[in-house]
Amino acid sequence: MTGNEDESTGVLDRAVRRSLVRLVVVALLTIAASSCTDSDDAPERTDSRNGPASTPGAVSGPLCDQLPTGTDPGGPATLTSEPADAALEWIPVLTIFEAGARASGLAADLRATDGVTILAPTDDAFTTTFSRATLDELLISRRGELRALLRAHMIDGQLSLAELLDAGSVTTLAGNSLNVSPADTMARLDDRAETVCADYRVANARIHVIDGVLGELPEAAQDGAPSD
Repeated sequence: MTGNEDESTGVLDRAVRRSLVRLVVVALLTIAASSCTDSDDAPERTDSRNGPASTPGAVSGPLCDQLPTGTDPGGPATLTSEPADAALEWIPVLTIFEAGARASGLAADLRATDGVTILAPTDDAFTTTFSRATLDELLISRRGELRALLRAHMIDGQLSLAELLDAGSVTTLAGNSLNVSPADTMARLDDRAETVCADYRVANARIHVIDGVLGELPEAAQDGAPSD
């Protein structure tokens, strides 16, 4: 195995390990929280995580039930004060997108931005679009192309799902135009992807998880070869 192969495997493996660690933390803290709610005389909680205050953490879509919920670690309500780059680390189906943001230098840009909408493809979307070899190249030796690809999934300003649908067409940070149309309760993007868990509100961004990869695909990935 070459040095580049070692490094590329390390990037993806570290991303997966980080996600697994967070899932374990979610499970442990959920168990701990459950054990603390058994007191018969415990007063009703009135903290800001309950009731109407949790509305900013509301998400919708067919994939949401498979992700951390509510105020569980990584749940939408816990991410509202996190900058975009940190929030991406907590959404377990976005490990490749998050690793790409770090590898391409976009993570620092996302932390510093005043407001951005992120249309983040799931790991499955990436692995059914790109071969493992192409992913490796993008993460290690073609980071300029990777950066351009990820910017094709970002829009200036924080747009909710409803605002995306109202707009009908948006321009990404890469300069390409995206057509947005209704797909039941979700949004279809250029007939190439749909939102599957929409409206994560974080400190400086709105994140929508999508099921396809947008933008101009690098040449080696045009055939959509699946990963090994």
